[in-house]
Amino acid sequence: MTRVWLYDTTLRDGTQGEGFQLSVAEKVRVAHLLDDLGVAYIEGGWPGSNPRDEAFFEAMRGERLQQARVTAFGSTRRAGIACADDPSLAKLLEADVPVVTVFGKSWRFQATTVLGISPEENVELVHDTVRFLAARVDTVIFDAEHYFDGAADDEAYALAVLAAAADAGARFLTLCDTNGGTLPHVVGDRVARALAHTGTPVGIHAHNDAELAVANSLEAVRRGATLVQGTINGYGERCGNANLVSILPALQLKAGHDVVAPEALQRLSHVSRMVDELSNNAPFTRQPWVGQAAFAHKGGVHVHAVMKDPRAYEHVDPGAVGNARRVLVSDLSGGSNVAWKAAELGYDLDPKAPATRALLARIKALEHAGYSFEDAEASLGLLFAEAHGTRRTWFEVEEADVWTVVAEPAVGDTVGHHRTRAVVRIRIGDHAHPVVAYGNGPVDALGQAFRDVVCQVYPALRSVRLVDYKVRIMDSSDGISAQVRVLIKATDGVSTWGTVGVSTNVVEASWRALVDLYEHQLAQTAGAPDAAAVHPGRASA
Repeated sequence: MTRVWLYDTTLRDGTQGEGFQLSVAEKVRVAHLLDDLGVAYIEGGWPGSNPRDEAFFEAMRGERLQQARVTAFGSTRRAGIACADDPSLAKLLEADVPVVTVFGKSWRFQATTVLGISPEENVELVHDTVRFLAARVDTVIFDAEHYFDGAADDEAYALAVLAAAADAGARFLTLCDTNGGTLPHVVGDRVARALAHTGTPVGIHAHNDAELAVANSLEAVRRGATLVQGTINGYGERCGNANLVSILPALQLKAGHDVVAPEALQRLSHVSRMVDELSNNAPFTRQPWVGQAAFAHKGGVHVHAVMKDPRAYEHVDPGAVGNARRVLVSDLSGGSNVAWKAAELGYDLDPKAPATRALLARIKALEHAGYSFEDAEASLGLLFAEAHGTRRTWFEVEEADVWTVVAEPAVGDTVGHHRTRAVVRIRIGDHAHPVVAYGNGPVDALGQAFRDVVCQVYPALRSVRLVDYKVRIMDSSDGISAQVRVLIKATDGVSTWGTVGVSTNVVEASWRALVDLYEHQLAQTAGAPDAAAVHPGRASA
């Protein structure tokens, strides 16, 4: 199959998306991630449009990329101004990069209404700009803005714009579905006609306003396009750009095109998650190919079949894109789920053994009561340890009381001052440890009190910190007496784990999740207690 070149515009078009922003240092880091992935072109921004993009190009002069070529983006010259006198073109050259991409109008309506010039003058702008840049940089790519809308209105004119750019020396002619509403079969037909008309390699730049950006990009390649523009995770203006995370493996693993090295493709999940992390966005768990749920199996029939041969319910090997298979345990599970998950967590359970069946029945009952273990594998692991006969008693909770007193009730829009006190008494060995703590609320106060005790006795727990806390009402029809589920995530700086608690009382549900959180970490680290802390009386004597 033919070579297809990836053109990433995360650092330019992606940053126009709502809720997506990167600093200069973060843009440089993303550029290296894209280079490691095997992207051919990295569009860094529009020099002259903002200080951040200019700073990025300056920063990249001191960076070395293995294969990607940094690209500057801009527009054709302004009407009535020669290319040599146009400040925006001067900024493109000052970026000092080997590739420049310029966009121009390919829709007659855009030329006459938006630019306010004649269709013929618009063609001259495109030709002059591309010719001017082609004499000064290694590669010029022409983006035909609104190409598919323009071709629907007057295809002869749209093709004339492409021909002008090709004649002036453009390396690729990128057809842009700028409004994102074109159907795949239309994209394919127009790509084929553009390629036949100019003989110059064609690219595709699709937006996702109709949820068709990936499909349109794949169809464009099927009909002859050899350059695909898009962003990591589909970030971009409005509904986003074509998602290269979906396009890349589809082209390489499904259509058989030569895009990146196989070992580079295995970094795809990492790149996807790092871009989310750097832009401070939560990963989309159900994202195809790289999402946490992309290869997750929950139904017992599915898991039983996957244990025999993963091809039964997986379209590719998850390792090919750097992802991993996950087996979930729930009330939909069978013995195969439990045995698989137990083995993953380090427990050898026979799926046909009575103890395993009893454990499965218990898990189903807990799920029916409101528990969910999909994001609480630490709590699930404690159940496995109990069934395996290896669950250890690290501490016993003798008392856990909490009071909240409103000292100054709220008046109007003001917030009332309150204080919350928790009293916790935990027995470790033959000594009971009482502690009183205060917090911003009942859960915080209980957590502070519990932590004061267990971290004092078990120093290995001092590195543990909470990173997420979620409360979900299970059945809102019960009003304020409804069952609630609390999910807590914690980390020790190396690994992350989740626990779950369920009750009609949010404080009790939180307490149960907190107890599981620390018990799990003790089981993982086998933390030895501090003798002086366990027996404070003896230490003082």
